[in-house]
Amino acid sequence: MHAQANLPKEARRTFARLLPRLESEFAAVTATEAWATFRRRLDAHFNDLFNLLFTLYGDRYDFLYHLERLLAEAAQSWLDRPQPLKALDAERERQPLWYQSEQMLGGVYYVDLFAGDLKGMRAKIPYFQELGLTYLHLMPLFKAPEGDSDGGYAVSDYRQVDPRLGDMDDLRALATELRQHGISLVLDFVFNHTSDEHRWALAAQAGDEDFADYYFIFPDRTLPDAYDRTLREIFPDQHPGSFTYRPDMQRWVWTTFNSFQWDLNYRNPEAFRSMAAEMLYLANVGAEVLRLDALAFTWKEMGTNCENLPKAHTLVRAFNAVLRIAAPGLLFKSEAIVHPDEVARYISAQECQLSYNPLLMALLWNSLATREVRLLRHSMGYRFAIPDDCAWVNYIRCHDDIGWTFDDGDASALGINGYDHRRFLNSFYTGRFPGSFARGLPFQENPRTGDARISGTQASLAGLEAALHSGNPAEIELAVRRILLLNSIVLSIGGIPLIYLGDEIGILNDYSYVADPAKTGDSRWVHRPRIDWAQMARRSDPTTPEGRIFSGLQHLIKLRKATPAFAGNDMRVINLGNDHIFAYVRTGRQGERVLVLANFSEHTQPVPANEVRLYGLGYHFHELVAQREITLRDEPIVLEPYQVMWLAA
Repeated sequence: MHAQANLPKEARRTFARLLPRLESEFAAVTATEAWATFRRRLDAHFNDLFNLLFTLYGDRYDFLYHLERLLAEAAQSWLDRPQPLKALDAERERQPLWYQSEQMLGGVYYVDLFAGDLKGMRAKIPYFQELGLTYLHLMPLFKAPEGDSDGGYAVSDYRQVDPRLGDMDDLRALATELRQHGISLVLDFVFNHTSDEHRWALAAQAGDEDFADYYFIFPDRTLPDAYDRTLREIFPDQHPGSFTYRPDMQRWVWTTFNSFQWDLNYRNPEAFRSMAAEMLYLANVGAEVLRLDALAFTWKEMGTNCENLPKAHTLVRAFNAVLRIAAPGLLFKSEAIVHPDEVARYISAQECQLSYNPLLMALLWNSLATREVRLLRHSMGYRFAIPDDCAWVNYIRCHDDIGWTFDDGDASALGINGYDHRRFLNSFYTGRFPGSFARGLPFQENPRTGDARISGTQASLAGLEAALHSGNPAEIELAVRRILLLNSIVLSIGGIPLIYLGDEIGILNDYSYVADPAKTGDSRWVHRPRIDWAQMARRSDPTTPEGRIFSGLQHLIKLRKATPAFAGNDMRVINLGNDHIFAYVRTGRQGERVLVLANFSEHTQPVPANEVRLYGLGYHFHELVAQREITLRDEPIVLEPYQVMWLAA
């Protein structure tokens, strides 16, 4: 075989060669229905898998050996797959766009901070139902090093739960009960790196050269220095450079993020096979979505920045092809917090069916700070479109910081200097800008350049913390309105809305993290507080901010689920002549239409009736949020401060 091989022809030949050997290995089950299902999926997806792996490993003498072993592992995983999950696979194949439903609503949080442990999470299922969740992302919960663990993203064992949270049986039980209540379990697949306490890394430290080849390990600084010329530092404050010297090994290890997180060497097909086995294990535990952590960094090439390389996409597609054969009910979610052009390249049915929408998050906060929507309108007008069989995961904030990931070209087209504007946003959201309502903290701030990202809870960034401190009822009212405004956008714009749990009651920044030596240097812990269930109980009291936010959000969620136009991706941004109003039209599969109007200003804003009529949206609307009828005449539609209207045509 060689790089110029006729791949379709080679794939057919290879399949004919490997299939008898595979069926011989599984001779005891080849007459079963389960094997027939496996063969059908293998027939459908083998060519794709072969071509992808050939692109990565076709120049290796042992390519066919690794391919054969991968197929055997996929077959065994399918045969071991619990029957309810096989039934789920069949259902997902019948309803492949299930994740585009208007019924979808996601939630995300840390197990220990939300409910103590996995058994505690099971006890909270009635609460998840009350909120309306259909998708629950549990932040990294696998065994990780004590102390430095990057919030769980330094995984020491993909098949062991952190003992403080429970065990794998607890996770399986939770996944099963969630599924029975219509809630899909989402887990992280941390596949760019492992912790230095993972058994592969420990074997490498002990001198096992086979496992050393799972990572990038160098005898001196020659190659690290050559790579470093084109790499950027991800966390320069806590981890300068991309390589760590290990005195115990007298070698250098590639560590993009932290010294205790060793990057995997996917040039080694054994590393791919081993991680594919971990992925299939998580699929059989009951995960329905895997969030692909740091996928942009997974492929390395000298002379590049080792981010978003073509073979990083090939690698993800290869993992996806394995799933189509052995666990087709499971989806990938892209976590590419990179330039908007690069984010879009990870989104496809063959790569990641779901993707975080970091640009929307950044531009929503930008519009709150500036009180205008020009950049939001311009960017979403053409960057929101994705393939019809995929979906955005839209969020207001997450466990990480907020970075200003808008495109400088988009900003420049509107007369905005990207560098200066980012400095303004950092000043505004840290409360340094005069008149700012926000109370955030800088993350990874560079005093010389002014570069930083922002930490803070949704409520503190939206002004509730400052308003409660001042005791001004008018300011509290505006803060609550800002929070509901942001949520109304992610609930209606198209895709899966994702709530960072606790935000539904307006939790504030928790500054106590500075007293914990393991957290004090990382300001992101300010927005990762332990959930106070006494405070959560105030969600039922309409006289409290918690009650106002929760009831307002519940109202919007119920409306979303009752509005078919909010299914799918069909979203058209429109310009109604007022730069404080973000407007777009959602169209459902049966032609249902909803016009969304959102006022990003603390002042009333008019929308001229003739501007709405220009788009052919009609004259009569049912306003869903306030449940009233609106007929367009000559007078404008007037939106109150931070008001949102969902106008069903």
